[in-house]
Amino acid sequence: MGRSKIQVLYDACHALFSQGKLPTFQQIHYLKNLLDNFEAIDVGIDEFGFCESPTSDSSRGLLCEHGFSEITYIHIHECDDFSIGVFCLPAGKVFPLHDHPEMTVLSKILYGSVYVKAYDWIKLDSTKCPTRLAGKVIDQVMKAPHEPTVLFPRSGGNIHSFRALTPCAILDVLSPPYSEEFARPSTYYSDVPIPSLNGYAILEEKPLPSDLVVHGAQYLGPSIETMDDYNFGQIGYGNFAN
Repeated sequence: MGRSKIQVLYDACHALFSQGKLPTFQQIHYLKNLLDNFEAIDVGIDEFGFCESPTSDSSRGLLCEHGFSEITYIHIHECDDFSIGVFCLPAGKVFPLHDHPEMTVLSKILYGSVYVKAYDWIKLDSTKCPTRLAGKVIDQVMKAPHEPTVLFPRSGGNIHSFRALTPCAILDVLSPPYSEEFARPSTYYSDVPIPSLNGYAILEEKPLPSDLVVHGAQYLGPSIETMDDYNFGQIGYGNFAN
């Protein structure tokens, strides 16, 4: 039997993100093509609601799409160089505007539709302050099967928010992962559009939203053979509920 899709993705991420240098655009494009072939079933999620249990079907080894009543993160793998996981959102839930400091992020919508708004910073010759100018680069509804998106440290929509229009799941690859220790925290923002500058907004830092709670769910997809043991640390997105 050949390698599972998630094993192929892990192997590629390990090869590219653990090499001690930034991947080339060709290598990122290769990863993007791998993500484009993923379906929910490949990470252990039943998107069609055939499960008898509202949360999981242990006999089939699947998580059920209709069982996610809150924002849920399915942790698949995390190491110092990259992380792989799936965000599942019920309809109407919002993940507020947040950044990805010095990170490359690949995302694939596995099912559902989501409204995405994303900005990149506008470089200005000024001292650092909590209020900064940003340009909008994404403002659209994305529906599966939408091609994977890629954001970079300074382009591609590094600061984004999303709102689930229907139940949806998003497969994410982050490199490197969030880390307070290595000065890569997740920072949240509020945006104030500038009427005289269409497509631009002032972004102001704000505290972690108190109502942003991310629940965890066990990964039930194909197992991964890793290169070494990994430590499961804080993802950094929000308040994780047990």
